[in-house]
Amino acid sequence: MKLIIQIPCYNEAATLPATLADLPRQIPGVDCIETLVIDDGSVDGTAVIAQSLGVDHIVTHPQNLGLARAFQTGLDACLRLGADIIVNTDGDHQYPGRFIPDLAGPVAAGAADIVVGNRQIDRILHFSPIKKRLQKLGSWLVRTVSGVNVPDAPSGFRAYSREAALRLNILTRYSYTLETIIQAGKMGLAVASVPIDVNETERPSRLQRNMWHFIKAQGGTILRLYAFYEPLRTFSYIALPFILAGLGLWGRFGYFFLTGQSGVGRFSQSITVGTGLLLVGVITLLFGIQADITGKHRQLTQEMLYRLKKMEIEKQPTHPDP
Repeated sequence: MKLIIQIPCYNEAATLPATLADLPRQIPGVDCIETLVIDDGSVDGTAVIAQSLGVDHIVTHPQNLGLARAFQTGLDACLRLGADIIVNTDGDHQYPGRFIPDLAGPVAAGAADIVVGNRQIDRILHFSPIKKRLQKLGSWLVRTVSGVNVPDAPSGFRAYSREAALRLNILTRYSYTLETIIQAGKMGLAVASVPIDVNETERPSRLQRNMWHFIKAQGGTILRLYAFYEPLRTFSYIALPFILAGLGLWGRFGYFFLTGQSGVGRFSQSITVGTGLLLVGVITLLFGIQADITGKHRQLTQEMLYRLKKMEIEKQPTHPDP
């Protein structure tokens, strides 16, 4: 069984040596451990440092494409290199390498397709109370949307089975952490969590410019993905207030009409406004039905892409370095 530890990096020359030195060399049940660095357009010589430290494989983006693209590039490269298990960690040495066997164990045993390292947010001293609450709120939203019980959804310290890596396709550009869990829930992949500790990082996050940026990016990602994977439900929620308001106005007019109250003509605007609201609600619902039909075609396309990727990898007589 082959395990590849992938490390997406953007200007991590200063912290990459400590990250690599902390990685395990042997894991029970794993025959081969290799490392892969994805240099996402770094300008500080990250790739040169990685090569000098004996990294097995290096993939370079000519310019910075963002964490989500770097993660997808790493998955594709690991699959071409014949990985059975893929562990993702950060180049800033946030995650201790001693927990990699805990992540890989359930995947190697076939008990899980994805294992997420639970940072136990309450125990992280350098996280502010506001950040802790936002992290918990984000994890709750992801659990609600995906149906997967993951205590720490934003954690990037994870292990993936070969099957999970073949099925995942990153669509957002900001981060992969939330999307992969939502995708896993919708595709029925088994997701587990293991408790981990974290190291105190030496620099602020490059992914999170400030608290407002974090809320906007993560919240927008969750909403887009929910609408993408549950279009009929999403449009139904939008249409429901219009339909109820329209029916309420129609009912108001009907009440005065049936009771024979004088001046019923002055309530005719209820019919006009109510009809308009009903039309908006029905049209919105029809959009949802059309989007749901499109979603079924997306599922077929996803399955075809999975089979195509699997066939391409299985056809390779060897696993060349990407």
